[in-house]
Amino acid sequence: MRRVLTRLKNLFLPDKELSAQLEHLLGFKPKHLPYYQLALLHRSKNDELARNNERLEFLGDAYLGAIVAEYLFKKYPTQSEGYLTEMRSRIVRRETLNNVANRMGLQKLVQYNTQDRGIERSHIFGNALEALVGAVYLDQGYTRTRTFVIKQFLHAYVDVEMMASTDTNYKNQLLNWAQTNRQSLSFELMTDKREGARRMFTVGIFLNDALFCEGTAYSKKEAGQVAARKALELIAGNH
Repeated sequence: MRRVLTRLKNLFLPDKELSAQLEHLLGFKPKHLPYYQLALLHRSKNDELARNNERLEFLGDAYLGAIVAEYLFKKYPTQSEGYLTEMRSRIVRRETLNNVANRMGLQKLVQYNTQDRGIERSHIFGNALEALVGAVYLDQGYTRTRTFVIKQFLHAYVDVEMMASTDTNYKNQLLNWAQTNRQSLSFELMTDKREGARRMFTVGIFLNDALFCEGTAYSKKEAGQVAARKALELIAGNH
C-alpha cells in the first residue's frame, strides 16, 4: 500500500499545493489526501484497478444520483415520478457532468495520458467529478458529501430552472418532427471501434431510407443524441 501511495504522490502537485486547490474547489480541507489523488487518476495513466478512479467513480455515481434525487423531490413537491426521473437524468448525465467538471477546473488536476488525443473528447473529467464525490464520501461522510453536491455542484454550476424548461432530448425532438411531417426516420449503428482505451460508436440517421447525417461518441446512446442534434440543425438551416 505504501508503494501505491508513493506512486500517487509522484504524479501530483506537492501535498500542500494540491490540498489548497482541493480546499478551494470542495469548500473544505481534505483529511485524507490519497482518496482525492486516486479520484483524479484516470485509467489511461494507470490501468490497474486499485490505482485508478473507476471504483471511486462507481461509488460517487451512486451518492450523486441519490442526493440529486432528494434535492429534486423536495424542490418539486407536486411533480410526477416521470418528471423527477427525467430531471435527474439531465443533471447527472455525462455531458452535464463533464461541462461542470471543466468549469470547476478539474481538467487541470486530473492525471491522464495526454498522448491519447481521443481521451479529451470523452467524458473523463465528468467521470473524475463522480469519483471526487466518492472520495468526499470516504473522507468526510454523507452529510458533508450532500453539502458539497448541493452547494458546490448544483447551486454553483447547474441552472435547474433553465434545465427544467429546456428539452435537450434531441432524439425525441427529431422523432416528433418526423412524425409530424410524415417522414420515415431510423437510427442505425454504423461503426463500433476502439480509439485508444475507449470504444467509439458512430450512429447514422436515415431519412426516407437515405443517410442524412452521423454522430460519433463514446456510447451508442450519446452518439444517437449527437446525430439527432446535427439533424435538427440541418433541418432548421433548410427552413
